[in-house]
Amino acid sequence: MALEIERKFLIKGDNWRCLALGKIYRQGYIITENKVTTIRVRIVGENAYLTIKGKVEGITRSEFEYPIPLEDATMMLENLCDSPLIEKIRYRIPVKDLVWEVDEFKGENEGLILAEVELTNENQLIELPEWVGEEVTQDFKYYNVNLSKNPYQLW
Repeated sequence: MALEIERKFLIKGDNWRCLALGKIYRQGYIITENKVTTIRVRIVGENAYLTIKGKVEGITRSEFEYPIPLEDATMMLENLCDSPLIEKIRYRIPVKDLVWEVDEFKGENEGLILAEVELTNENQLIELPEWVGEEVTQDFKYYNVNLSKNPYQLW
């Protein structure tokens, strides 16, 4: 089984901006009845993916991601995913042996900037870069699926 082990943080300052170029992400969620499983459709440039995520336990959850045709992803985003879609620019910033992903949200989540880092285990020690602020890993309102239901601009 594929596992995602990640921590999320708010960003402080703008020092991170000069460390990487961003890519535009557009994604949406297909609602499941059990409210535990998440089905995400994502477009990054000319690539598209379907991702299925399981229940979060601690900071770990199962995750399965598959490439899909761009045309299919576009149709799914337009016809199957709830609104609003998540629009963001993602910056991948290597720091020592980790890669931090900084998401600068656009659209209805404009103004929110989050950093995520994927780990190999829940107890992995990490050194926070100077531009990383408060940890929000356990605050589920910061999960993308929840930002699609309750956008940042409505908080």
